[in-house]
Amino acid sequence: MSRILLEMREITKTFPGVKALDNVNLKVREGEIHALVGENGAGKSTLMKVLSGVYPAGTYEGEIHFDGEVRRFSTISDSEHLGVIIIHQELALVPLLSIAENIFLGNEVATNGVINWPQTFKRTQELLDKVGLREMPSTLITDIGVGKQQLVEIAKALSKKVRLLILDEPTASLNEKDSDALLKLLTEFRTQGLTSIIISHKLNEIKKVADQITILRDGGTVETLDCHGQDISEDRIIKGMVGRDMEDRYPPREPRIGETLLEVKNWNVYHQQHRDRQFLHDVSFSVRAGEVVGIAGLMGAGRTETAMSLFGRSWGHKITGEVRMRGKPVDVSTIEKAVKAGLAYVTEDRKELGLVLINNIMHNTTLANLKDVSRNAIIDERKEAQVATGYRSKLRIRSHSIYQEAVNLSGGNQQKVVLSKWLFTNPEVLILDEPTRGIDIGAKYEIYTIINQLAAEGKGILMISSEMPELLGTCDRIYVMNEGRIVAELSREEASQESIMRAIMRSGEKH
Repeated sequence: MSRILLEMREITKTFPGVKALDNVNLKVREGEIHALVGENGAGKSTLMKVLSGVYPAGTYEGEIHFDGEVRRFSTISDSEHLGVIIIHQELALVPLLSIAENIFLGNEVATNGVINWPQTFKRTQELLDKVGLREMPSTLITDIGVGKQQLVEIAKALSKKVRLLILDEPTASLNEKDSDALLKLLTEFRTQGLTSIIISHKLNEIKKVADQITILRDGGTVETLDCHGQDISEDRIIKGMVGRDMEDRYPPREPRIGETLLEVKNWNVYHQQHRDRQFLHDVSFSVRAGEVVGIAGLMGAGRTETAMSLFGRSWGHKITGEVRMRGKPVDVSTIEKAVKAGLAYVTEDRKELGLVLINNIMHNTTLANLKDVSRNAIIDERKEAQVATGYRSKLRIRSHSIYQEAVNLSGGNQQKVVLSKWLFTNPEVLILDEPTRGIDIGAKYEIYTIINQLAAEGKGILMISSEMPELLGTCDRIYVMNEGRIVAELSREEASQESIMRAIMRSGEKH
């Protein structure tokens, strides 16, 4: 058995009024992939920030032993000097710099203050070869996708002679193909002796690669599971995370489907940047009252672009087609007009586009419908507080008050605030784009319950998700998209992962 590389003993971290970590213990062996799982707010990211020096020694209780010695990291540089490298969920790359410049930013290959560019590009190419990224070192970060950006972050870690690589939700924004490639890379690194800690809500991925799984709940260590010699089921992990069995991942629902609310016909959209390229081709679909309709497809199929172009032409240009609500043509050419027509759109990017993170829950909740909490263009703060308190209670938003800033909420609670904001506009059709991305299994169940409640109230739900089991577990009908086209429409009975992939593959052969 390999030796212990990292041991964190009785780590306790307290913020004003909140004990985020309570005597947490963690042991990680050299050359293993160690998974850290738990619900949002369980303390996973906080523990890793303690380890990496984001929260410096002296701001927490307990001891960190690394490579057989007690360590006190005062800065991130201190931990990086020993090869402890953390890659956060929000990637820390500079979009308008090249891959090479990003990899060696702050760690430049230089002599007497002058950067040696030939050597920089040579070393960058060696690192890109190691992570399997076939891009030129001179390529700008803005010109590559999120999956490739993750590989650049890993190459950057390798440039610092990493010994312990920490990845916080590394596949949250990746499609299935890119996720598999990243996990395969981690297993290759394991054979070379590199130790990794991976934080993820995707339990199927954890099962694929982890040697050990440590479960945190409410800031404390529940248990560590050894994946060798036994098959650890997802249900077993979930029980440790939430403290109870979850026999059904998706709450039951008896659909009561009514009249057609939304009809989109022959929707054509040209690309936002490449303005001579048509991106969406004759997209047509419908959503009925009380119905949850899914849109499935691979990354780049056009799902988000369809939603954003429909919601006030937030994406694309030269947009043509017809939109009807309850059989009548409506104008959705601006966000204000789309909201007035009865549409609402919950973005896939809650932190960048869904919330004002430095604002509190109350202000975020009312932001899209200020006229309903105003009198003579002056906001009635008492009414605003009543509205926010109502949604906080209805959607079970966990916070100390409606005055808590959105940045300090867990991912699941942030998502509920975004939902509150759009529900306050009283939409007839709610478009949900990746509504459970980056949130834990317990919070997902709560989001599904809210979706069911909205459908029961007669609202139409259009749901975009990269997780096929999620679509299959929640939707009454599923449209399949590929290369900017609707290529199949499947009933609940017809839909399966196989039938969805079959529709995508067949359409790819045609176009």
